[in-house]
Amino acid sequence: MRTFPAALTYVLLVAALVTASGCGGFLRPAPTPLLPPDELYSQGESFLEKKQYLEARESFRKIVERHPNSTYAPRARFLIGEAFYREPEFDKAIKEFDIFLAFYPRHQIADLVQYRLAMSYYDQLKPIEQDQGLTAKALDQFKRLVKEYPDSRYATDALAKIDICRGKLAQKEVWVATYYFNQGNASAARQRLEFVLKEYPRTLVIPETLYTLADVNFAEGKAKEGGDLLRQLASDYSYTEWGRRAAQRLRTMR
Repeated sequence: MRTFPAALTYVLLVAALVTASGCGGFLRPAPTPLLPPDELYSQGESFLEKKQYLEARESFRKIVERHPNSTYAPRARFLIGEAFYREPEFDKAIKEFDIFLAFYPRHQIADLVQYRLAMSYYDQLKPIEQDQGLTAKALDQFKRLVKEYPDSRYATDALAKIDICRGKLAQKEVWVATYYFNQGNASAARQRLEFVLKEYPRTLVIPETLYTLADVNFAEGKAKEGGDLLRQLASDYSYTEWGRRAAQRLRTMR
């Protein structure tokens, strides 16, 4: 039997492997074609409608990254945030909306993005007993919408939500003031209540504020001031629970 030198055997083996690779054994997969932005956008919208938020974001992000100069890029940036908002992952949504407004502050949908940014805070509002930091942030963003985009179709709703946020912040102040008063700290309670009267004069919490401030005056020995507040309540807010309480209290004081 004829034998081949070891070196020749190695060469023949390498040649066989190269031939096999040429037949497809070691071929790299073909690169994924780069879809045009309109197809990616339609794809993303379809995922978004089906609540497949991760897939939607991937489609929209490809537009932002691979077609940054296309007319679809700004809306894709917004819809990345919108997908987070709908999940809801508000912190991530807020980040995306902030980026959009930094790049496209005068875009035709900038008012919508500003509204969604405000709503990302508003949808997280806490009960009065808890910290109202998110309420303050929502208020600031709704104010910004009204200021920057006064003709927006979202401005009317923003104004209504500004009133709601102001009301919650005022309620928080009265809640804290009541706590201080019940703890025997009338001076600290007065500061909070007078702040509400100055900063939130048109909120629904004003009658309660006046009633509690009357209590503070009585506790500090200021009977005349306390009585004046009760009479103001009974006269100007007779339709409220606090106005009726004031009227009843005045009758017992005679």
